[in-house]
Amino acid sequence: MHSKDKLRLKDPHAAPTNLDLQQALGSSYAAYEAFQAALTNLDIQQEWQWYTPYKVWAAKGVHRWTTPRGANKEKNLYWLYVFDGYFSVAVWFKEKNRFEVLDADVSEKTKQLISDAKTMGNLPTFPVEFEVTTDEPLADICTLLDCKKRIEK
Repeated sequence: MHSKDKLRLKDPHAAPTNLDLQQALGSSYAAYEAFQAALTNLDIQQEWQWYTPYKVWAAKGVHRWTTPRGANKEKNLYWLYVFDGYFSVAVWFKEKNRFEVLDADVSEKTKQLISDAKTMGNLPTFPVEFEVTTDEPLADICTLLDCKKRIEK
């Protein structure tokens, strides 16, 4: 698990810039860029927000769509935090969907993450969290994001 003291992007008055991200992520910045490119193909927008409990900037991934009756909807799909030298992506699922998520076309390593994930607090949800330093986990992350868009509308 992560150490909160290694979190970066701690200036509440300055939203993160690409230069801030490059400096914080170092060699992992290429994986971050690849992730951003993949989001476009998934119709997901990333928005930076000041996250008061940790006193850092965090990014949430949002999918917006219009229902057949014309209502505008949005779904938060992930949270991204920047640490010293890497970033984490946490995709949250409802416990009732765990078996469906386990059926996703992801690696055995990711299936183990899904199986081992504990529900948080009193809410029946669990995070599947990735520490990203290379583009290796991005395919599984994108598969899970697509899965979440489909099963949790």
